[in-house]
Amino acid sequence: MATAGIKGYAYCLNHAPETGFHYGNTPFIERETKGETEFLRELPSFMQKYEEARDYAPNQAYIGGIGLEALEKSPQPWYVNRMTGSNRYGAYGEIMPEDEFLGLMDICDVFDIIWLETSFAASVREKLAASPVMNDKLLARLEGGHSADEIAAETAHKKALPLYFNGAVVGCARNGHEVDDCLFAYVLLENLACKAGGVLSLLHLLKNTGMAPEEVDFVIECSEEGAGDMNQRAGGNFAKAVAEIAGCVNASGCDVRGFCAGPVNAMIAGATQVASGARKNCVVLAGGAIPKLYMNGRDHVKKKMPALEDCLGNFAVLLVPDDGTNPVLRLDVLGKHTVGAGSSPQAVTTALILDPLERAGLSFMDVDKYAAELHINEITLPAGAGDVPLANIKMTAALAVTKKAIEKADMMTFVKERGVPGFAHTQGHIPSGVPFIGHACDALKDGSMKRAMIIGKGSLFLARLTNLADGASFLLEPPSGTGAAGAAVSKDDIKALLLEVLSELSGKL
Repeated sequence: MATAGIKGYAYCLNHAPETGFHYGNTPFIERETKGETEFLRELPSFMQKYEEARDYAPNQAYIGGIGLEALEKSPQPWYVNRMTGSNRYGAYGEIMPEDEFLGLMDICDVFDIIWLETSFAASVREKLAASPVMNDKLLARLEGGHSADEIAAETAHKKALPLYFNGAVVGCARNGHEVDDCLFAYVLLENLACKAGGVLSLLHLLKNTGMAPEEVDFVIECSEEGAGDMNQRAGGNFAKAVAEIAGCVNASGCDVRGFCAGPVNAMIAGATQVASGARKNCVVLAGGAIPKLYMNGRDHVKKKMPALEDCLGNFAVLLVPDDGTNPVLRLDVLGKHTVGAGSSPQAVTTALILDPLERAGLSFMDVDKYAAELHINEITLPAGAGDVPLANIKMTAALAVTKKAIEKADMMTFVKERGVPGFAHTQGHIPSGVPFIGHACDALKDGSMKRAMIIGKGSLFLARLTNLADGASFLLEPPSGTGAAGAAVSKDDIKALLLEVLSELSGKL
């Protein structure tokens, strides 16, 4: 049975309400095409302060501040029943304030795209210096800053985009080319935000695992952004760009794309490499997407509720060869959505869940938790998209009934016991299964879970290339306990047994 170990994981959020207000796709397009509409005038009064985002229960669950049982017990609406005593840092990562995130983007910038105003840069430097994952080398990358007049001239005459904090212009994102729209300021800002989010999660992953940056062998980045220029619009390499900033000087890397199925495919690709011995280890990571900020903001404003889509989500997972001490990703039980599988919900569920389980001789009841699209329901319900995680586990339960794995009367018990509540932002690729890896591995290590399935689904029609659905899945299981030390003892035992048998034979002869 081919497996790869999961040694560590990190999950972070970057609170970015003002970036979202100006450059999230929904408000940005509204402003560009219709001017200052009623929606745009009302949105600021529904935007969350940092403390509100920090105290929002799903955000705490994402960074490991609370467990999923605690999330389920928290009364909804979560935006009404804010948590008390919550922290910026959780077991997996952090919720970073927007001013520090702008500073982090500047740290990650190697082409002088981000300019920060001098006094703002100084204040951000002081705050970032207190971070548990920052070091002097990273802080040295933060620029001294530019005057407000320089920034105003850049935005007025050179197509730079202003950057905001507390309602004031504190910097700008500069244009990278005069005619190449792949290198315009808006796209470069997206790419740098994605890169910075990936760097933040990688830094937390290194901290969580105690691993030195120099030990990282390979990085796979699996966000939804595509970096390039007019000659090849998505030929860039976020993975190596992220590794460079984090100091992973011995690492190489590549990007894997597949819309919401990208992270699961990237996990499989990374696990395959370490299981085969091709790589010593592999980090799978992704940054967040600015365009997804306030994607459903219009509906939230209509409902007079907080505009909750104000965080960029990112993650990083460390894959290593299986030594018996870490939870494992099984490579012999993989789900895939084939070209001929069909695009109905039942067909997708069959391909990603039923088919791999049957091939492995397992039933629906052999999996404790199914984690598919883990969107926060308080974001999607007001927009008419329903409770996505609940819909997914109900479809799984219905299929289990048709295959006589459970009785129809037991459907809702199956749903309650084997579903996972949504706690991930609508960042496209981020919700599809991967946020549960951290919580699942914790449960697999403490023995409270025996098996979990991580499921990613992709919407390929978005690229206008095909109407096919897409998806992939894999199983997580507990450590085998047959580590390197155990293997050595077993060899010694075999040697002793052979010597004993040979001694007996020699005596008889």
